[in-house]
Amino acid sequence: MRVVSLVPSATEIIAALGLADQIVGRSHECNYPPEVQTVPVVSASRVDTAELSSADIDRAVRDALADGRPLYAVDAALLERLAPDLIITQDLCEVCAVSSGEVKRVTHIDVETLSLDPRDLSEIEESIRTVARHLHAAAQGEFVAQAMHHRIDTVHQLVRGLPRQRVFVAEWLDPPFAAGHWVPGMVDLAGGDEVLGLPRERSYATTWEAVAEAAPQLVVLAPCGFDLERTVGEALPFRELSQH
Repeated sequence: MRVVSLVPSATEIIAALGLADQIVGRSHECNYPPEVQTVPVVSASRVDTAELSSADIDRAVRDALADGRPLYAVDAALLERLAPDLIITQDLCEVCAVSSGEVKRVTHIDVETLSLDPRDLSEIEESIRTVARHLHAAAQGEFVAQAMHHRIDTVHQLVRGLPRQRVFVAEWLDPPFAAGHWVPGMVDLAGGDEVLGLPRERSYATTWEAVAEAAPQLVVLAPCGFDLERTVGEALPFRELSQH
């Protein structure tokens, strides 16, 4: 199989299946595991996130969506030359990656497009199985899905009976976004209570004042697309707000 992955989670699933050599194209954000970094990049963000603050990125994304402009550019010519048998992307969040609709709009090749849209941990496990079936590796997919389930269950058992903590997971910094989909479930299984996030629902914008009012004991910073250094640097101005 020749696969183009336009979403990092799919790239990591394929690698976990032992099939990274089948990836012939990737998005600009698919950089793990390291061996995929030599694979051609077929999509890129139209918003220069490296030069903008969190607030400016949020504003640019909102403006683009309001105007109906795509957030990602797809190199249709390169995609055609790569001649994939399968393209994997997602339709869960229009901000996170190229949608399947956008792939079909800009390309003229007849290729199967698979959209991965899990909303909780059990659906993530099923996404692993789905990718594996498409790559004719169902048995290995079941092994990887079960290994993930076992690892999560082990953590859940280890924290059983311990005092629970109030937790806020920030998926963006300015404005802060309360996490949705599978994240509140992860917090619950790890022994916490997510104070603002909603299971299986979209993440949503809130304020650091609202975070402070919710009185979390632990704030987890997980801004989409940021590395540790940038996260820490941009979080410093909001630190006191979240603590009072």
